Amino acid sequence: MAEGLLHATGKRKTAVARVWLKPGTGQITINKRAADQYLTRDADRAMVMEPLVLTDLRDKFDIQVNVNGGGPSGQAGAIRHGISRALVDLDSGLREPLKKAGFLTRDSRMKERKKYGQPGARARFQYSKR
Repeated sequence: MAEGLLHATGKRKTAVARVWLKPGTGQITINKRAADQYLTRDADRAMVMEPLVLTDLRDKFDIQVNVNGGGPSGQAGAIRHGISRALVDLDSGLREPLKKAGFLTRDSRMKERKKYGQPGARARFQYSKR
């Protein structure tokens, strides 16, 4: 590992984000695109920034992210998880506030599988009396 370069992995639903932090100006690059271009929803952008805002490290690091799988919301959650884990590797004193905010917990909720004899996971075909 290079000097000053931190790596961590974050997961959410089926998305996996590999996150690298290095000292810099606060620029975030996701899959070789600016974060503003990659994440179109404001809520997703805010989710990615939450650990940095909470720890007051918003403009201290350049963040490089490779993320695949899942959709935009799951990917944003995976990136947030990865950034949080990298920050804890940087400074173990940040563990307490990040843990309290719930950013270090891997959100294990997944899509429920479709069952046979039904159109969806819980939905049933309409009953016909006649």
